[in-house]
Amino acid sequence: MDRVVSNTSPLLYLHRIGSLTWIQKLFSEVWIPQAVVEELREGARRGHDVPEPQRLDWIAVVEPNSLPSEWLALDLGAGELAAMALALEYPDRIVLLDDGLARRIGQAAGLKVWGTLRILLEAKAAGLTDSISPLLDRLEAAGMWMSKDIRERVLILAGERLPS
Repeated sequence: MDRVVSNTSPLLYLHRIGSLTWIQKLFSEVWIPQAVVEELREGARRGHDVPEPQRLDWIAVVEPNSLPSEWLALDLGAGELAAMALALEYPDRIVLLDDGLARRIGQAAGLKVWGTLRILLEAKAAGLTDSISPLLDRLEAAGMWMSKDIRERVLILAGERLPS
């Protein structure tokens, strides 16, 4: 079973659609940096519905030793930077990122990058859900933006649409 480092958004979106525990079921170990904890606390402080990682005994808070200095000039959040830095230090781990720039930077750095949509596909493959189409609707309602093309590709990969 794979091990993972997560940024804030996959935790947030999966929490909002009631599927956060899928991460625990899909991975043997889940790490988040303190910056992700702080981003979630800030969201809660602002009144948003966010998970509370301190209440989830299957999530460990682990700090990277350093951040690549060339990444500091990029328009990335503290959680993204810390999660990618931690994944760089532990390259056997998958890093969960949704932001397009963070995903491109992570892939360019040689990281194994998954996002929330990949979690949905893996959950379906593992039998955790029968259909991801309604989950995509709920993700969009929860604030996740996805293009029509991405949505269609995900549904094709899930076997819920035929290629056109």
